[in-house]
Amino acid sequence: MAIFLTKESKVIVQGMTGATGMKHTKLMLGDGTNIVGGVNPRKAGTSVDFDGTSVPVFGSVAEAMEKTGADVSVLFVPPAFAKAAVVEAIDAEIPLAVVITEGIAVHDSAAFWAYAKAKGNKTRIIGPNCPGLITPGQSNAGIIPGDITKPGRIGLVSKSGTLTYQMMYELRDIGFSSAVGIGGDPVIGTTHIDALAAFEADPETELIVMIGEIGGDAEERAADFIKANVTKPVVGYVAGFTAPEGKTMGHAGAIVSGSSGTAQAKKEALEAAGVKVGKTPTETAKLARAILEG
Repeated sequence: MAIFLTKESKVIVQGMTGATGMKHTKLMLGDGTNIVGGVNPRKAGTSVDFDGTSVPVFGSVAEAMEKTGADVSVLFVPPAFAKAAVVEAIDAEIPLAVVITEGIAVHDSAAFWAYAKAKGNKTRIIGPNCPGLITPGQSNAGIIPGDITKPGRIGLVSKSGTLTYQMMYELRDIGFSSAVGIGGDPVIGTTHIDALAAFEADPETELIVMIGEIGGDAEERAADFIKANVTKPVVGYVAGFTAPEGKTMGHAGAIVSGSSGTAQAKKEALEAAGVKVGKTPTETAKLARAILEG
């Protein structure tokens, strides 16, 4: 089983013909992702060859969906054009849009988030500024290296791309049902809570690892949700225990004001909900391993 992405998913790539899109389309194909098209209005009607696999280019998301039955779009569109690209995906009502792009203005992210909601949330947005998601052995939509781990029993949701990769590597012998990088911007689509609910409903996920970071209150809200709704064991890690107060660290959403948004406050909220929280990624992986092996 998996959440949001399976081997049946038909994936298109908005921005496929750019340098970054080309690079990661090739890697996704190598991981077995069923990529059925790219989107670039200026190159519609052409195709791109990836080591013998010919991928057609369409003029719009709607056309790509009509011709291929695509149900997932991965966006490698520059920040200035990302809002229009996401709105196009929402208008086409593609079920899943994975926005990899970093550096999108917060008001643009807020605008397309609100637009998706106004349109009935028919398009699930993951990101922006995220590594995407992977269901090992089935499909990879984004930039997560496909060879870190194998299919397994752990579900992972993370704000951080690099910590996603580290946790997958630390627990590679056990493996993952799905790993979802939700991004660390102040405004994102899919949240910790959305992923927790999906993993709770997935019969193949036995344990959930949740990685958060300083700033905002997403982890505290997730803790409340876990307490009320999640029966599976959850192990957590919060990045930023040594971050200085009032300084933005890494992600645009990772800013601490006074005691609000600190790693310690988030750790305490999660532990109050029954979540075991590690002080380092390695310690967190050991906690997960102990639960599964115990």
